[in-house]
Formats: sequence, structure tokens, C-alpha cells
Amino acid sequence: MKTYLLYGFLAALAGFLLQLVLFIAGLQSDPAKLTMGQSIGTVLGLVIAIAFLVLAIRARRSQVPASEEFGYGAAFGAGFGTQCFASLFSIATSYCYVTVINPHLSEIILRAQADKLAARGLSSDQIEQIQRMAGFMTSPAMLAATSFIGSLIVGTIIALVAAIFLKRASVRDPLAI
Repeated sequence: MKTYLLYGFLAALAGFLLQLVLFIAGLQSDPAKLTMGQSIGTVLGLVIAIAFLVLAIRARRSQVPASEEFGYGAAFGAGFGTQCFASLFSIATSYCYVTVINPHLSEIILRAQADKLAARGLSSDQIEQIQRMAGFMTSPAMLAATSFIGSLIVGTIIALVAAIFLKRASVRDPLAI
């Protein structure tokens, strides 16, 4: 449990620091640069998730004696447990980011969406109607909730794949029958 908590916290902290860097670089404070910022954030966020899940599974595997099996289920459990904590911590970090550090993010997201819809040729009435519906989804609570759900889903998939490569079969005594 301590391993899951530690690596989950570190993964969430690294994700939060990534958001701060993107904000400082201006990639989350300008509607024109938001798409690029989201792309960079997604790619680097995946790298962070993969790195910390692999490190957590390896740390948990090192705690199990070499003579004991650390199979697929144990490897996946370590990755999933870590991701659960990372996702829980991401609720707090996302909410803090959206309410304290970048409180205008919702407006920026809506402006970027309006620009894209206008480029598609939608009328201002249609854009306004879509934005009224999207306004709820860009509230700080909803952004934190979607961060949790997305993080948990993506992390579970990563843990499923990582467990394939990080499992360890038990070393059996060749003289035992």
C-alpha cells in the first residue's frame, strides 16, 4: 500500500508540474495555443503515467522475494493500485489548478471551441447553444471529475500492458518434484 501511495502521489505531482509548465509557457492561457498545449500535455502526461506505473510495479516486484511468483495479476494489481491513488490525487491537483492557478481556463476552453465551430461555418446562435451545454462540462468540479475518470481509465490500460512485461514467474527448485 505504501508503494502505491508514494508512486501515485509522485505521478500526480509530476502531472501537476506539467500543467504548471504548460501554463507558464502560455499554452493554456491563450485559446489559439490551447490545442497545441493539450496535445503536448497528453503526450507528456502519457509518458509520466507510463514511467511512474512501471517504476511502481518494479518497486513492488522487488519487495517480493525472488523465489516467489510475481505474476500478471500481482503486477497489474500494483499498477492499478498506484493509478487509483494517482487518480485520487489528480482530483485535488486539477481542482487547485482550475480554481487557483488558472481560473480562466473554462473561458479559454469555450473560446477555443467557439473559434473552431465558427471556422466550421456554424452560426452564432448555434455556437451559443453549444457553449451553454459545454459550460457545465468546463466547470472546475467537472474538469476535476473528468480528470479522475480519464486518468483511471488510461492508467488501467497502461497497467494492463505493463503487467505483461513486468511479471515474474517463480524460480522453482530443479530438484523439487
